[in-house]
Amino acid sequence: MRPVDGQLPLIWGVFMQRKSVTSSLAPVLEVRDLSKSYGALKAVESASFTLRAGQITALVGDNGAGKSTVVKMMAGALMPDAGEILVDGVLVELSDPISARRLGIETVYQDLAVLPNLDVVTNLYIGREIYRGGAGRFLRIVNRRAMMEAARVALADLDIKISSLRQSVGSLSGGQRQSVAIGRALVFASKVLIMDEPTAALGVAESAAVLRLVNYARDRGLAVLIISHILPHVIDLADQVVVMRHGRVVGVLGREETTQKRLVELIVGPESTSIHDR
Repeated sequence: MRPVDGQLPLIWGVFMQRKSVTSSLAPVLEVRDLSKSYGALKAVESASFTLRAGQITALVGDNGAGKSTVVKMMAGALMPDAGEILVDGVLVELSDPISARRLGIETVYQDLAVLPNLDVVTNLYIGREIYRGGAGRFLRIVNRRAMMEAARVALADLDIKISSLRQSVGSLSGGQRQSVAIGRALVFASKVLIMDEPTAALGVAESAAVLRLVNYARDRGLAVLIISHILPHVIDLADQVVVMRHGRVVGVLGREETTQKRLVELIVGPESTSIHDR
């Protein structure tokens, strides 16, 4: 791939940096006693767990368990009332999603946050455009050709098959839209990839393609966190499973401990009632 104005495009530079991450299973992101309340409602209470490089962690629980609230705090979309988040052992304050992204934390929400009327390249680079050099950078003139080429190379490397990068995201299948959202996160993530229900509402073949990207992220050395209610996927994918119930972490299981029976026991608990997930 040719340099642009003497420098590699941002997306490619980050992508190559990510390739050098080792699967040392070192702690990358630690959640310590995170709590969040909405008035009298305790959405999350003293949640603690660790994400490690080259490892997939699944976050599971019934509706109302607090999973989405924890993820939003890790992604900078919510500020915790109490507790700490550490990245590479350093205490950080994730005051907004931009601060999380600057630390190499990327999140794919269930609604994907794609712009259906815009094309694939624009969706990949939205908010992180490549600009022309010299005066073009000062004037913020987008280097469309560099973005197109870098996107083509990155998606090919991820084995994401889209007939034309110029087509609107709204014209893609559900699995392809999910792949674009995950691909965008994979290209920019250097430490942590968080995915909320990545296979929700997808067919068998499209789910398999998305799960391949999840394994790809782990193999590249990222710490991966997925929220999923599909327990067979959790058992097949996860190196570690964090189970939440009513805002609390009630279990952290290794791969060898994880069975569907054990997960159901922890998710349901002694009570069978639950509230809507927040």
